[in-house]
Amino acid sequence: MADEERRDDRPDADSANRRDFLKNVSSVAMGAGLIGGYGAFGVIAGRYLYPARVGEVMWQFVTEVAGITVGQAIRYRGPAGETINITRRSRTGEADDFIALSSTCPHLGCQVRWEAQNNRFFCPCHSGVFDPSGKATGGPPGEAGQSLPRYALKVDRGMLHIAVPPPRFSAADETGGVVPSDDCLSAPGHDPCLAGRAPKQIAGGNG
Repeated sequence: MADEERRDDRPDADSANRRDFLKNVSSVAMGAGLIGGYGAFGVIAGRYLYPARVGEVMWQFVTEVAGITVGQAIRYRGPAGETINITRRSRTGEADDFIALSSTCPHLGCQVRWEAQNNRFFCPCHSGVFDPSGKATGGPPGEAGQSLPRYALKVDRGMLHIAVPPPRFSAADETGGVVPSDDCLSAPGHDPCLAGRAPKQIAGGNG
């Protein structure tokens, strides 16, 4: 009789063991899911709370050196959203042929344009004038002694590269690229671009 009672108890013990096992597996799976979710959230939050360190840059391909003529400028948009005018000044094939300057006027944030015929950068908002090196020579920026921030360049096997800050919040767009000459970029201030009067080209003319 005692043997029969012990045999009857075994199925209940086996079922309890299986329930405990499944419960433990479910707990582990849930914990792993939570860790994964919070881990992804932590990466995103880290990018927001701790942006790229000051001075940290990444090298990005711009264009083939042969594709830019002397006196021409192209507009480049970096992976972090900044816009940059890259102008060719000579034809040695080295990085010194080019200068890369922010296209954002330090006065009120309008878009600065290269005027090849006048050998200068010009801001249409308040007639800000900058020499080819980016130093302000007229208008409110000139009065304030402001200059356009400059970016480092290098040439590797005929390809022009620029050093730009990495994206601050997301790694979704880390390539950057040349902006078409008829693309009117949005910017702070009351740039005529924002009124729909886009320049026809960056290199040469007032647009």
